[in-house]
Amino acid sequence: MTSRELFDRAIEVVLEHEGDIYTDNPVDHGGATRFGIAQRWNPDLDVKNLTRAQAIEIYWERYWHGHRYEFLPEVIAIKVFDLAVNLGHQAAVTCLQRALHACGLRVALDGRLGAETCGAARRADPAALMAALRSEAAGEYRLRVARSADQVVFQGGWLNRAYA
Repeated sequence: MTSRELFDRAIEVVLEHEGDIYTDNPVDHGGATRFGIAQRWNPDLDVKNLTRAQAIEIYWERYWHGHRYEFLPEVIAIKVFDLAVNLGHQAAVTCLQRALHACGLRVALDGRLGAETCGAARRADPAALMAALRSEAAGEYRLRVARSADQVVFQGGWLNRAYA
């Protein structure tokens, strides 16, 4: 499977979780968003008027391409990318690395999706790694709420995403 084919599968999961409604919640640290694309992190975009097709290309160019997701097993790549859209790439990869530790595979906890992390993910038992990854993501979301209590309004949705 090519990187673009894997991306095409992953983006459907992301868009299902993010939806297509423009929101501007004052407690959302990303500011105004549509399709999960935040104005704060993309100040050059007119997020409010994004089309689905534009959002998909933005995700490909800015959030997928060059991040090495295609070197992970398919289901893990999709999950890590979905988490990266919401948590940020480094935090999502750190969740993966912690999950690998939980599966007995020691890798550096550096938030970098390098050869060591990708190789360990390919060696891991897929079901065990996915269970551990979901748990680590849920823990990261809970930690974010603990650090910033106003984020509790997002906790239910975040945990649904973590365990999806």
